[in-house]
Amino acid sequence: MTPHTAGAGSGSARTRIHGLDALRAFALLLGIVLHSLLPFAPEMPWLVNDTRTSPAAFVGVYVIHLFRMALFMMLAGYLGRMVLTRRGTRAYLRDRTVRILLPLLAFWPVSVFSLGVLATVAAAQGGGAAPEPPPSDAPPVLLMFTPGQLWFLLVLFEVVLIVLAARAALLRLLGPDRAGRWSARIGGLLAAPGGVLLAAVPYAAALMVQGTDPAQGINAPVTVLPEAAPLIGYLGAFLAGWFLHASPGSLARLAPRWPLLLAAAVLGTVSMLLPVAAGLPLAVGSGLVALTGLLWTYGLTALMVKVFSREHPAIRYLADASYWMYLMHLPLLVAIEVPLAGLDWPVAAKLLLNWVVTTALLLGSYHLLVRRTALGRWLNGPRRRPAAVLPTGSRGT
Repeated sequence: MTPHTAGAGSGSARTRIHGLDALRAFALLLGIVLHSLLPFAPEMPWLVNDTRTSPAAFVGVYVIHLFRMALFMMLAGYLGRMVLTRRGTRAYLRDRTVRILLPLLAFWPVSVFSLGVLATVAAAQGGGAAPEPPPSDAPPVLLMFTPGQLWFLLVLFEVVLIVLAARAALLRLLGPDRAGRWSARIGGLLAAPGGVLLAAVPYAAALMVQGTDPAQGINAPVTVLPEAAPLIGYLGAFLAGWFLHASPGSLARLAPRWPLLLAAAVLGTVSMLLPVAAGLPLAVGSGLVALTGLLWTYGLTALMVKVFSREHPAIRYLADASYWMYLMHLPLLVAIEVPLAGLDWPVAAKLLLNWVVTTALLLGSYHLLVRRTALGRWLNGPRRRPAAVLPTGSRGT
């Protein structure tokens, strides 16, 4: 998912969109913030529950959960088509296998399996009950090997396979030229002032298929088996990014609208937090949640592209480090929070201590063990010279 270069202007322009570096770092690091807030969010059972709670932590978790994964998937779709048009389908699939599927398998023992041990320790110290397996009809062996917080890698890989299969069929049916024109038209609609409404449709459909309270968002899968709601919702977000890339200059057209998009996202979020929102019919609630989440996604994308119009070395560094940081963060967060859970400290002090220690360990390990090593090349791909560019011309869908 590394945005080495991208076309922001016309189809012939070759210029890096530096805002995508910021967006990539933001989408992944926001997951770390979300998991750090969960111990303090009232009525949200977690691996370790702190004795101190905060309504602000609940609101923070709620808002981040609204859009973070849709934002990540839309960015993955935009960058995915960028890689495919530059390197071809086989190279793209090989790249996604190496950098998405294999890290899921390789990092699962330390990133996911270790959490059960930490949760048991937390329960023994009075920091909450050890987590029970989520209700599921799946065989127990599948629940034992849950993808945990790395579920998004599994869903993303499933989405990639679906998109590549559908693309191959459409290219045979329509031909590259017609398929390319249709892709550009869809991208143009998505980048239009009302395009966020179109982008929100799959997310709303996913919430209706799921059938639970839409305010909870799309539930993460608890096994490796494909589930309809995550696939529908995140396939839609991925395709939104895919088609936006197919329309030259789409992000440049979105960028000036960031204040309006984010203002609408805030209004939607406030309305969802009001008591009356709990009584909305499923279809209405699903539409409101989906639209609000995509407004955040569009608004933050537009803001990043607008603000980060030139290269910032610190942002580039964080973008490169963010994948490693996300893969390794949760055991650290939980291990640090376990001894803090019973202390009568302010929530802000506990969060600050956890953030400082976790960030120092994650960035330090990335710089020393990952950045200039084979591990870094595996996770982020080969580091390219700043002058390197990616073409933005369309190659079919």
